[in-house]
Amino acid sequence: MIPGMNMFSGPIPAGPEPSPAPVPETGSGARRLSPAILGGLAGAVFLMVATSFASYGSPSGYLDLPGFGSVSDPGNLHWPLLIAPAVAIALGLCLLRWWPYLLMAAVVMLVPTMLEDFQISILHDPYAVVVLQYGGYYLAIVALLGCAQGLVGTMRAWGAVIAALALGSRMAGSLTDQYGNWLYSSRSTLVWHVVLVGLAAAALIPAVWRYRRGDPAVASVVGGWSWRRGRVLVAGVLAACMPIPVAFLTTDRVAALLGVSESAVFRHSDAQTAIIGLFILLTVAVLAGIAGLWSLGGALTAAVIQVAIAAPMLLAASALVSDNPVRWAAALGGAALGALAAASRWRFHLAASLTLLAVVTLFIAYGATTGDPEKLAQQHTVIPAVLILVLCVASAGAITGAIAPVLGSRGTLPIVLGPLAEFMAVGALDTTAAANGVSGSYVTTEKMIIAVVLLLLSGAAVSGLGFAQLLATRRAERKHAEQIRLEAAAAERDRLARPIHDGVLQVLALVQRHGSELGGQGSELAALAGEQEVALRSLLAGGKSNVRAGAVDLRTPLQALATSVVDVVTPVQAVAWPADAAAELLAAVRAALDNVRQHAGAEARTWILLEEEPDGVRVTVRDDGVGFPPQRPAEAAEAGRLGITQSMRGRIADLGGDTTIESRPGEGTEVEFWVPRERSGKR
Repeated sequence: MIPGMNMFSGPIPAGPEPSPAPVPETGSGARRLSPAILGGLAGAVFLMVATSFASYGSPSGYLDLPGFGSVSDPGNLHWPLLIAPAVAIALGLCLLRWWPYLLMAAVVMLVPTMLEDFQISILHDPYAVVVLQYGGYYLAIVALLGCAQGLVGTMRAWGAVIAALALGSRMAGSLTDQYGNWLYSSRSTLVWHVVLVGLAAAALIPAVWRYRRGDPAVASVVGGWSWRRGRVLVAGVLAACMPIPVAFLTTDRVAALLGVSESAVFRHSDAQTAIIGLFILLTVAVLAGIAGLWSLGGALTAAVIQVAIAAPMLLAASALVSDNPVRWAAALGGAALGALAAASRWRFHLAASLTLLAVVTLFIAYGATTGDPEKLAQQHTVIPAVLILVLCVASAGAITGAIAPVLGSRGTLPIVLGPLAEFMAVGALDTTAAANGVSGSYVTTEKMIIAVVLLLLSGAAVSGLGFAQLLATRRAERKHAEQIRLEAAAAERDRLARPIHDGVLQVLALVQRHGSELGGQGSELAALAGEQEVALRSLLAGGKSNVRAGAVDLRTPLQALATSVVDVVTPVQAVAWPADAAAELLAAVRAALDNVRQHAGAEARTWILLEEEPDGVRVTVRDDGVGFPPQRPAEAAEAGRLGITQSMRGRIADLGGDTTIESRPGEGTEVEFWVPRERSGKR
């Protein structure tokens, strides 16, 4: 049989990976978001019931997918069943904004299976029933994780709770077996099955109505396209398609790869499972790395905890095999405890603490059984088994919930906690099958040692992710505070600039213009007033600019040209430009101002406009003076007056730019300089 697999998915992140921003833990938005919360809880209930169909009695059934045929005979594979999960995941990725509809569709797809339990057949092909069942199952996981992604963006605590329940509910649903199957043991339990699914469908109705045009908080490929979105989408879809290449790793092909006989591989089936698991693990790890470092770290952490609890859950379920109500109460209690830990602001601390408690409990169980943990199952010891089951389920849910806000702030929650983490867990579980073999009937000392080591690793991993998130959050807060400070300083400068421009600068300009007429020290006073005017304008312009070395902020020298009759308009952001090119451009602008003073008339006003464009800058000098006929520049050049030709056009041409002059008698003059960025950067 092909090793068990599960396929999950997530959203396409929106835009570049942002620094984490503070998200409210709780607040008045609970009422506004109640349809999403109710829909998420309904999805968790549905997944708990639906997982019981897929588990077939395995406590690790939340990771399993039933075989599709004999691995030695690919022709015996049922290909619609093989590709149905991948199609469901890909479809869910593209329609993630409509997660309530996806959940409702998953409920409908499970109906044929429910009717089959009542001996009511609406589909003649039994494979079609199974295809719908598993396709809807994976579609529900995609939708539920999409709901968690949307909630993380608006209410972090609830998003973490739904993410924790997306795993906890499946672990609870997988704890069924041939000795105590709560869904199939009697007709009354089948009725309860129908009731739970019906209640989940009813609870989804408000969410369907509320988000009938899609949930805007959920990132989706429908919202746009980018390289980062594309690579994450590709990683998720390829992970979902893992069963297809694995289906071709038949016994003869594995034997050929190892250079041994086919019978040797057949005799050591665990070795073949481990090889296939290693292939899955390495492939999905590469895909997670393509999705990003945070995605890789989150997927590894979520996968390790799921593999770590597989053997202890088998041990506890075996000990409680005849105590069905106790087993279910323990599983559901563990899921609830994990969700509560995820809802706390101390979710990372609580997740690590629950993991350590699980380790301590396993150590105690190991010592109490004198190194033979299987005694717990053989003697049906209830209390230790309940503690192990509760702590295993709770620690897995708490770690998943703790990771959720970290990934949700980057828009990658569903895809990381979905196909990437789950297939990593499947690969790791199969890789350790020879020693860990959780699908077997016994939990050996070796299995418990591996479980303890992996539990410790998962606790350390979630602590590391929490510390990294703390550093990233503080860095984002510092950047945000610095941005606020800069904006406040700019606003204060603007506030001071208005009265200074209308008062002090006007006086300084007047003294500069008429000081020499006073005689005596008037000329010295005029020069000093001119220097102070330039310094004050530079101060109001913001002083230093955040520009690279060897460059200047074009706004500063242009704003220094402002006077009582010259207004300068510049962008809010710094316009970095090479210093030598800026000097030439400024000289051309000064030449244009000289022409205004000489020819436009004493009362003419001038406006200087600086515009930054993607491929260059544009400076416009416009006045409302007397203007001149269009032929005047050519006549001036013929007469030997080369101010326009050399001081203006020549300088800009050397920079690779263009000069445009437009004027009509009585309508003023407009001179426009455009300089390309690339040419200026080479100077």
